[in-house]
Amino acid sequence: MTPAIPHGPDDLTPSWLGAALGGGATPVAVDRVVVTPIGTGQTGATYRLAVDYPAAGAHPRTLVAKLPAQDDTVRAGVTLGYLAEVEFYAGVAHRTRVPVPRCHHSAVNADGSEYVLLLDDLDPAQQGDQVAGCDEEIARRAVTALAGLHGPTWCDASWLELPVGSMPKPRDTDAAGGLGQVVEMIAPAILERFGPFLDDTDRETLRLALELMGPWLRTDTGRYALMHGDFRLDNLLFDVDRLFVVDWQTLGVGLPARDLAYFIGTCLDPELRADAEQRLVAAYHAELLRHGVRGYDLETCLADYRLGMLQGPLIIALGAAFAATTDRGDDLFRVMLRRSCRAIRELGTLDLVRAADATT
Repeated sequence: MTPAIPHGPDDLTPSWLGAALGGGATPVAVDRVVVTPIGTGQTGATYRLAVDYPAAGAHPRTLVAKLPAQDDTVRAGVTLGYLAEVEFYAGVAHRTRVPVPRCHHSAVNADGSEYVLLLDDLDPAQQGDQVAGCDEEIARRAVTALAGLHGPTWCDASWLELPVGSMPKPRDTDAAGGLGQVVEMIAPAILERFGPFLDDTDRETLRLALELMGPWLRTDTGRYALMHGDFRLDNLLFDVDRLFVVDWQTLGVGLPARDLAYFIGTCLDPELRADAEQRLVAAYHAELLRHGVRGYDLETCLADYRLGMLQGPLIIALGAAFAATTDRGDDLFRVMLRRSCRAIRELGTLDLVRAADATT
């Protein structure tokens, strides 16, 4: 029997866990579960489960459970993300080559207001630090892992029928226009909230980027793949020789280099980014070719990378508007905006968007 979806951490009981690990068949005998909150998620709640079994066996001694935010207001605003993350683990992950934790159980209700994921505990792997940023070697590991998502799904039309996604799909101009209007509505609040922490140049770049979000979202290069949508250091786990990508609530389909630009533009200090970005884009491009992508030269990849840089302001604006407010979250958004705005200027992204819009 399939177990009910737990509403909160008190529902992560031995009987629930045993049924979940049993996969709807014979439940696994579980003596005790100790539930401990981990992380500071702004759109959900994550817990580590320490498990005791009555007999030795192959079952994991620790697991990670993901549940919706316990704040009903936050939960209501991110249900599409919950639906997307369950869809990724249940029906998408095995069709990619991106490294992710094993999923032991997943469930979601029809409207996405209740969901659960039961994942491998990847301890001692450590979460990346978005505020601190990373060096070029870590960035290279990240962008080559990203190619394992994009390469196997490159321009496969079946992904245009993906039933979930938090971003408009290519050629869906109505959805792109709708999201552009959402950004237009929240832009004054975003500028009021973060403007005082930006210099005049960055503040003007942010204003123009938000203003051009609708045309940017409608831009169609003809290239698309599955996108993570929020591919950054806080959503990566590292140990000595492994990397895992987590937090798939922003799963979607779109220009692949948006993920690439978002990572490089928001995770690297501007001086390092300017020095290393061509090498990093080349490493990503080479890995795409290894995954079978053809007819996509490095020059086009670099142009897509420049165009994709508005992913930063988009995700930051939506995250700031709809996620729970935390001190670290605000620090994170400020640092990301400074890095992203400078990259947008130095790469001429706004001019690319205007030129693309003029030809449509």
